[in-house]
Amino acid sequence: MNYSVRLQTLQNESLRSGFDALLINHLPNVRYLCGFTGSSGVLLLAASGSVFFTDGRYKEQAREEVKDAKVVIGHRSALASAAEWLGKRPNRPSSKSLKLGIEGEHLTVAEQRRLVSTLPKNMIVREAPPLTERARMIKDADEISLIRDAVNVGAGLLDYAIESIQLGKTEIEAAARMEFAAREAGADGMSFETIIASGARSALPHGQASNVPIGQGFVVCDFGVILHGYCSDRTRTVYVGSATKDARQIYSAVLEAQLAAIDAVRPGASVGSVDQAARKVLRKSSLAKYFTHSTGHGVGLEIHEAPRVAKGQPEILQPGMVITVEPGVYLPGKWGVRIEDMVVVTEHGCEVLDPTRKEFIVI
Repeated sequence: MNYSVRLQTLQNESLRSGFDALLINHLPNVRYLCGFTGSSGVLLLAASGSVFFTDGRYKEQAREEVKDAKVVIGHRSALASAAEWLGKRPNRPSSKSLKLGIEGEHLTVAEQRRLVSTLPKNMIVREAPPLTERARMIKDADEISLIRDAVNVGAGLLDYAIESIQLGKTEIEAAARMEFAAREAGADGMSFETIIASGARSALPHGQASNVPIGQGFVVCDFGVILHGYCSDRTRTVYVGSATKDARQIYSAVLEAQLAAIDAVRPGASVGSVDQAARKVLRKSSLAKYFTHSTGHGVGLEIHEAPRVAKGQPEILQPGMVITVEPGVYLPGKWGVRIEDMVVVTEHGCEVLDPTRKEFIVI
């Protein structure tokens, strides 16, 4: 990871946005910019250089992991140490205001109040635009390689799901088998709580695994792992019992919608057009009204990142973006189907990162 380039690029963006310094406290952003993987740390970007603040618990870890930033070990919280450090720095004449950018979505009101109370009077605190999140949308080759590894480990969990999904077994039993297999395969953890939603519960888009016994009908399996800090996200839907004609038709419609949306992923296209491609197919089958969420989202150090692939969203796809494509149809009280892959935008189209096994599976 070329942290020096990331830091310099963000510093330049910060200056263009009118900030003299930028305070980064959202840990995925901190990790992206300097490599720190611990649970307490703040990064300050200023014209004079970058400074990372943490406490004594992370003394050795910070000195080992943090790249291209000075490390300061404080005796208080990381944010308090950063504020104290800023308060002690020699500043320009008091008549000259200095603007400090903060990550407003990741700093509580109480934290902002304490920060302001510690800073010099000539330092103005303002919420900065999501500069790091914008940079993180475009993955470099190293990141894509790590994401690919996470996708491959996550994809292998489907076999354990199919093995564990049986009549009478609970959804939690199937999810637990998958999560144990993920750890055995070397995953840092799961990207999110595994979704195993069967029967009528498959109509719940985020029906996390429960103690409900698995019965006949669709079972939505939505799962992902974290490997070396990067996330994967995949959904497959299987059928338990004797599949009806209606079941096969709804599955076929969702698969057609997903393939159409993937085909729409290319540089220069808007994320809204990808969403529209999926909905257009579902409208032909009179199922569009049952597609109740967006078509996808970015994935990287976090399971949900920019861009949001949704109706009317204007963000333009660029090479290096990694997004999910996951249309679904949910008939309340009856059943639901979702099929999801992760894709990376390339120079001429896109590459599906997931293994492409998407046939109708009956257990």
